[in-house]
Amino acid sequence: MPLIEIKPLKLADKALQVLSRKPDIDWIIFISANAVNFALIGNDGKIREYCHKAKIAAVGQATANALQQLGLVVSAIPEQGFNSEALLARPELQNVQGQRCVIVRGVGGREVLADTLRARGAEVDYLDVYERQAPLIDPERIVSLLQTKMLDVITITSAEALHNLLALLPTDPWRKLLLSIPLVVISDRLCLIASTLGFIHVVVSDGVSDGAVLKIIINLVSGEDSG
Repeated sequence: MPLIEIKPLKLADKALQVLSRKPDIDWIIFISANAVNFALIGNDGKIREYCHKAKIAAVGQATANALQQLGLVVSAIPEQGFNSEALLARPELQNVQGQRCVIVRGVGGREVLADTLRARGAEVDYLDVYERQAPLIDPERIVSLLQTKMLDVITITSAEALHNLLALLPTDPWRKLLLSIPLVVISDRLCLIASTLGFIHVVVSDGVSDGAVLKIIINLVSGEDSG
């Protein structure tokens, strides 16, 4: 059940000026595989030409894979993790005083990457190429699963998806029952958020790949992981 709907944004001339007025961009940083696809495959390929002039960074391996599939060289990828903090730990992004960076992302999101780069002396601009929306989901679909005890495990990959899920069941008893279902997340940050929101049994997968998440799900369903 998808909890986030991704919609591409058609870049206006004003947005493209972020790139055109900076012929000497040092870094183009892609936040997600969606950012890669909507920026480089969509928008008539207008952004791609700039990627051959600047160094490229990816927040995670899936994002890096999407870039490499398009024939682009990725100069900075987190060794572990797939978030802004992991990318900021890379040695390539420590000494960025006076460098120009463009972050390609969806509308909104966390500011830690830009804020930290600016604190290190970089000039940072955003290029928003898609937006995230909560899809229209009938809450009765989830209620039905809870009623029939057909919901054994929930997997969540972003805080936004987690909030969208809880918004579907704002009151008890169904919300309380939902919070009792084992939840698999892909980062310690998400684990903390989920626990704060009231989830009782939260497990962090060993990686972000489908295989890593599936392994945890199998362990939970088989009773091998007691949390």
